[in-house]
Amino acid sequence: MVRPVPHPARTHRDRAVTSAANRDFRTGSGTRGGSSLLSTDPSRAHRRARREGERVASLRAHGLCKIFGPHPAAALQRLRSGADPEQLRAEGATAAVLDATFEVATGEIFVVMGLSGSGKSTLIRMLNGLLQPTDGSVHVDGTDVTALRGRALRELRQRTMSMVFQHFALLPHRSVQDNVEYGPRIQGAAPEQARAAAGEALEMVGLTGWEQRFPHQLSGGMRQRVGLARALAAGTDVLLMDEAFSALDPLIKRDMQEQLVALQRQLAKTIVFITHDLNEAMRLGDRIAVMRAGRIVQIGTAAEILSAPADDYVARFVRDVDRTRVLTAGHVAAPVPTATADISPLEALHRLAEAEPLLIVDPEGRPLGQLDVPGAERARRFDAADISEAVRPLDGTVRGDRVIGDVLGSAGEVAQLPVVDGDGRLLGALTPPGLLRALGREEVPDA
Repeated sequence: MVRPVPHPARTHRDRAVTSAANRDFRTGSGTRGGSSLLSTDPSRAHRRARREGERVASLRAHGLCKIFGPHPAAALQRLRSGADPEQLRAEGATAAVLDATFEVATGEIFVVMGLSGSGKSTLIRMLNGLLQPTDGSVHVDGTDVTALRGRALRELRQRTMSMVFQHFALLPHRSVQDNVEYGPRIQGAAPEQARAAAGEALEMVGLTGWEQRFPHQLSGGMRQRVGLARALAAGTDVLLMDEAFSALDPLIKRDMQEQLVALQRQLAKTIVFITHDLNEAMRLGDRIAVMRAGRIVQIGTAAEILSAPADDYVARFVRDVDRTRVLTAGHVAAPVPTATADISPLEALHRLAEAEPLLIVDPEGRPLGQLDVPGAERARRFDAADISEAVRPLDGTVRGDRVIGDVLGSAGEVAQLPVVDGDGRLLGALTPPGLLRALGREEVPDA
């Protein structure tokens, strides 16, 4: 049973509020004259968030297609009519992306994952107009990106969407400070505002004190931090990250992933992140789109894709993932019978005939303890009005956002381990059979 549990610091309401803060920075309405990446008028941001609702689609792609080669529109029509892609390729037409449709919510990290040649980098370049689609549309905050040209398209990239590249794309003849100031300056920010924005962005990525160095004086990881700081300093709501960490050594790569997650909890950007690394996708993505041969074959959370792969290709793709580091207690928790402590011993015995032990909760759904048959029998022999005195303490509870690997020991020692949300309300329970089902995997034959 898949029960997604958002991290408390990354709910869509929180993201909408903070995304509004980002827009306030960009338009200069923050509390320090627009100089802070985090400052905002809280009442204004909250009003906007309430108006926008719980889950706001910041970016929408519908039916995106890209055909490279001669006569792309005709080639696309032939493909839709059932033509063989290999025959079209022999004629010089390559279908890079076919009918990609998805939405990215405000403040979401949406990961597009696929092997080399699957179309993911072509897809991200259509999102900000670097490539014009053969067919389909992209809307960002209601603006049709595919209809923009020239100055309007450049302004969208400057003020709404920033991009972080795999190979850094820094200006080699400019200092770190100048590179990071570049975004605010081309937006027309005053020099002092650009400096302040760059300084705060560099502090966020841990590069304070390196402002006057040049790119060639930095390690690969530090250069990628500069690229990220440059995107943050621009104050855009949307970040496009194309294999941003793929060129880094494994340890530096993991550090950058952790830093991105930490920054996202502060800033709640809307991020489209391209990767071929499955573990990176699972670690970063609120949701993941799996691509194959130009098509999106599945979209879901990491737990949804692990638990219910759309086809054999996806199943093979994820079969070696360590599920204990991806699935959370909230994903695996199964519904369990509950009762309140004011029921009679006789009613409790009727319920215990179907499931033992019985989990006792308060009126708000918070676990109080558990009841077994001997306890209910004692309450009945003493003519107790309810079973409140017979309730035994729980062996413990676990938060729904804890990964299974952290709680396997505790969950394996009890018949059921209650799983609660951030307010202590019951989500379900972990049981040894449920854990075995969740962590087991069917063998998928190799293609």
